[in-house]
Amino acid sequence: MLADAERKLTLERDLALALERQEIAVHLQLQVDREHCPVGAELLLRWRRADGVLVPPDVFIPIAESSGLIVSLGDWVLRQACQAWLTLDAAGHPMPLSVNVSPLQFRQPDFVERVRATLRETGAPADQMIFEVTEGLLVSDLDATIARMHELSAMGIRFSIDDFGTGYSNLAYLRKMPLYELKIDKSFIRDTPNDVNGTAIVQSILAMADHLDLRVVAEGIETSQQADYLAEHGSPCMQGYLFARPAPLEDLLARLAQPDTLARSC
Repeated sequence: MLADAERKLTLERDLALALERQEIAVHLQLQVDREHCPVGAELLLRWRRADGVLVPPDVFIPIAESSGLIVSLGDWVLRQACQAWLTLDAAGHPMPLSVNVSPLQFRQPDFVERVRATLRETGAPADQMIFEVTEGLLVSDLDATIARMHELSAMGIRFSIDDFGTGYSNLAYLRKMPLYELKIDKSFIRDTPNDVNGTAIVQSILAMADHLDLRVVAEGIETSQQADYLAEHGSPCMQGYLFARPAPLEDLLARLAQPDTLARSC
């Protein structure tokens, strides 16, 4: 127990210095349509400490959230997203970029103004930014949360519910929120189409999204069987190792310059 606490404190201290030391890197993972054509990308964080140890996101992100470091980290990621979009646009590959926003970051009193300032300073278009939020954001102060989402939506920001179906699944909020997208959690995709229960959940989400006119992204696509099934049942956008692993921006640009390596017929 004591060793775990000391390890957490060490990681928290190192994480506080990681941005300054340029140990944090942004990778992008492509999202594709049924023809495997790129339609967007999600920004994901990678942390390699000065000692060379790679710290997994599922380890350092909770530490960032519990310590409050996620606020400054989130600001930095948004700026990176804006700059990445401008680079992609200049290379002839403009596409919406998805950025994860934590509940703590979203609830900061000046969050909207900081977003507005970053967009203004970088010149990136707001309507090319998709904020991914989890259902956990909706557990408390729902009215204030939805009001803030509408304020950001008025600027052009679009919203996605990440890991949909794994948290606070009160469907009533879907009609109140200015949503653009639902992301089907990879836990439901893992055994699709072979697992009856998981497949039923996927089908239900696709049907509901179609009824509400929402875009859908299925995460964790690793097999052709999964991709073919989804292409035949609702045709959501797809994200996963089958198409592309998270990669630095320069690697993504190189791949986009050779579309035949990715798509069937873009």
